[in-house]
Amino acid sequence: MRAHFIEGRDFEVFLEAMIRERRVIGPVAKKRKFVFGELESPGDLRLDHDVTILPPKEIFFPPAQVIARFDGDSVQSCTQGVETVLFGVHFYDVKAIDQLDFLFRENNADWDYLCQREATTIVASNIQSVSPRAFWSSVGAEVQPQGHDAFMTKIERGYVFETRTPKGESLVALGTFRDATAEEVQEAQRANAEAMNKCAETLPYSSDEIAERVRDSFGNEKMWDALADKCFSCGSCNMVCPTCYCFDVSDSWNLDQRSGSRTRYWDACLTREFAAVTQAGGVTENFREQRGDRFRHRFMRKATYLNEKLGGPACVGCGRCSQACTADIADPVRVITTIMEWKS
Repeated sequence: MRAHFIEGRDFEVFLEAMIRERRVIGPVAKKRKFVFGELESPGDLRLDHDVTILPPKEIFFPPAQVIARFDGDSVQSCTQGVETVLFGVHFYDVKAIDQLDFLFRENNADWDYLCQREATTIVASNIQSVSPRAFWSSVGAEVQPQGHDAFMTKIERGYVFETRTPKGESLVALGTFRDATAEEVQEAQRANAEAMNKCAETLPYSSDEIAERVRDSFGNEKMWDALADKCFSCGSCNMVCPTCYCFDVSDSWNLDQRSGSRTRYWDACLTREFAAVTQAGGVTENFREQRGDRFRHRFMRKATYLNEKLGGPACVGCGRCSQACTADIADPVRVITTIMEWKS
């Protein structure tokens, strides 16, 4: 790993060179919120964003992705990677990408995800603004982000650019960089450490404590029904979650009834139909019919089921679910705290 430095006045020139050379995606403004979008000019980039509406997983795992086209016995994959720089990703979203990288590689590798993932260089950046529902400083602290190729920190006179892989190092040639001084590296370290104290919400429990307590609460139907009492079963919390990876697959047939396409769509375990299965004779069985059952399943997945596999919880504290929930009941800090303090 090498630490470079670029002056603030040279930063736009660096971005312009990168945009000319390849596709660059970063946080951009969408009215009063932020999304990840393709940069047309350096002025589009908003490194002061607090959190984006959708996580950057959409670059590798789109909400709707055509994965194959078919014509009779002929099937052709539609997945092709485009060389991309994903720029300005916060560390909690890198941690989420790390989880998806592992899960989509496990057993039978999912190349519909990995094709674009491997064609992407990820440049993470320090957090300059904190979302009011974020709690990333107090969840999964034992797990560090790994999947980025470079990490950039804004300091007083410019940016410290720490490269972690050859892909990250290759970007340095596009800008006027020099070696960062020890003082500049220390200033960057202070900036990142100070950000960790700015979350308005915190979880005062370790991952192991939460995992044990949540698992032990599985049979407490009274508690889960109470927690889910106002749930609309809309699935908004699933749709904005950076670590959710469930999907459904649908085939669309052309009029010739011979050709068509196969598309996969994000799916949501909080919706009523997610756990419904069709039996013989057209009978449908839903094995998570009640709201409490679905709500419980989501938090079991986030807090305990995957911990051993991932090394920590399947939640990175971004707060997107809290912001997206119309009923304002999805906040993991509130839910976990209720579970930890519940008295039967």
